[in-house]
Amino acid sequence: MDIIRDVLDNQLVDRNQRKMGKVDGIVMELRDGEPPRLAYIEVGVTTLAKRLNPRLASLIAAIASKWGVKQSEPFRIPWSKVRDVGIDVEVDVEAEATPALGYEKWLRDRIIARIPGGR
Repeated sequence: MDIIRDVLDNQLVDRNQRKMGKVDGIVMELRDGEPPRLAYIEVGVTTLAKRLNPRLASLIAAIASKWGVKQSEPFRIPWSKVRDVGIDVEVDVEAEATPALGYEKWLRDRIIARIPGGR
């Protein structure tokens, strides 16, 4: 499997087929005398920003913290929770029970809820 092509930037869906963002990062574990092992996939705007520029990631994390976004750190999903890699990356987690939707919840509660007819 070509991990970068098949996993990175693909749609992530939970066990109920609810979209929970894109795979923003891949974390590998380096072990002495053994091949690298795929440990986690990461979801979070700071991980995506870090791929572009580390300073941008720091700036986004600081702004998110100042604005009250509860989850500015990336959310890691163990590779053992990945059920299928196809068009979507299916994971055995519940999207609403994870911090992966932190920005969406913040937008819903702070911005969309204030728009007439937003709820």
